[in-house]
Parts: sequence; C-alpha cells; structure tokens
Amino acid sequence: MSNSADSPAEPARRGRWRPVRLLTAAVFALAGLIFVTSFHTAKGTNIRTDDSLLRLSDLVRERSDKNAELEESTAAVRDEVDGLARRDDGSNGAEDARLGALEKAAGTTEVAGDGLTVTLDDAPPDARAAPGYPEPHANDLVIHQQDLQAVVNALWQGGARGIRVMDQRLISTSAVRCVGNTLILQGRVYSPPYKVTAVGDTGRLREALAASPAVQNYQLYVKAYGLGWKVEEHGAMTLPGYAGTVDLRYARPAA
Repeated sequence: MSNSADSPAEPARRGRWRPVRLLTAAVFALAGLIFVTSFHTAKGTNIRTDDSLLRLSDLVRERSDKNAELEESTAAVRDEVDGLARRDDGSNGAEDARLGALEKAAGTTEVAGDGLTVTLDDAPPDARAAPGYPEPHANDLVIHQQDLQAVVNALWQGGARGIRVMDQRLISTSAVRCVGNTLILQGRVYSPPYKVTAVGDTGRLREALAASPAVQNYQLYVKAYGLGWKVEEHGAMTLPGYAGTVDLRYARPAA
C-alpha cells in the first residue's frame, strides 16, 4: 500500500521541478550569450567608459577645424574667380554697381563702420541664486539657442548692416543652432563665451537690444544666476564677407 500510495507523488514532484530547472538553464544560457556578445563588442576594451564619446567629440572638433581651413581656401579661390569674371564679363558701370549692391546685401563682401560686440557666457560653475530668486536648475546656468537668436534678431532690428557670430559672417541662409552647450554654425562648432558683433549705428543697436523682450528675459537670468552679458562699442571696424559656399540646393527663383 505504501508503495502504491507513494508512486503517484514521484512523477508529480518531478513534473513540478522540471520547469524550474529549464528556466534556470535558460537564464544561464542567456547570461552566457550576453557575455559573449559583450566580449565581441568590446574587443578587449572597457565598454563602461566614456572614451567613445570623447573620441566622437575629438572627431567633431577635428572636422570643425577642417571646415575652417576649407572655408579659407574657398574664399581665396572665389576672390580670384570673381576678379577674373569682373575683368572679362563686359558689363557696364551700372551693372557693376547693381552687382556690388547685391553682394553687399548677400553678406559676401566686407562691411565697415562703427559697431559693437555682445558677449554671452555661461554662469560660473559655483553660481548660486541671487537673494529673492529660486535655486537654479542646470538649464538656468547655460546659454541657449534662443538667447543667441534673440541678440542676433535684435541687432538686425536695430539696423545692423552686417553681423558676425564668433568668426563667421551671417548671411540669409545662416542658422544659429545649439546642441547641448555648443554652438553649431555653418559646419563649425563653438563653445562659450559667444561673441556677436554688428556694424551699424551703435545707439540704435543698443536701443534695439534694450527693447527686445527676449533679451530682457535673458537679463533676468543674468541678474538671478550670473549668466555673462557684456556690450562693448567699437570705433571704425570692418567685418569680412562670408567665406563659405552660397549655393542654394533646394531654392528656386520665384515666378
């Protein structure tokens, strides 16, 4: 009786443990697969470090420097081509004057006159809130794309005849973009402090900066958290023309 009573329990017990054993085996197999995959991915390196990100950052900087070199060589060649074209195009004085006006409007020729430079910078690393203001978040302590755009737009509004951001002249197709805490402008990368220089009537330029709601909002963060803001006037100065390509790939003349 004892044997017959015990016999049904044994298969039931084995049936109860079999899924657990299979699950355990599957977990070990999956772990082994992960280790093998990590080994082949790492190829002997430490995949938990930031080395890959650092290499990417170095690559971006290298490409930015290369773009700067190409812009310089392109500008030199274009000046030579433009000189030859003007010598041999057979145009009259009126046509040359019209072409010169178009080039000036396009920003491809230098512009001279009085001007000013606006410098924007991140807050100091140990920045704290001024009395009466809440403690800052990380985003409150850095320059954002809209801050640079606000300054550029205000200077245009103030009648600027030409604007340079860092060492590049702005033209109609220029886009001031920030990724993280870096500025990307026409294929090149910049870090703060950011300098925006404009040629024009300095009184009007200052008035336009003071009247801009977006610039006024930035000034609140200057007061509260110590973001950098400086406006310097210049005497006679010259902004070089835009040196990059001016080909429009997707635009077409309006009918």
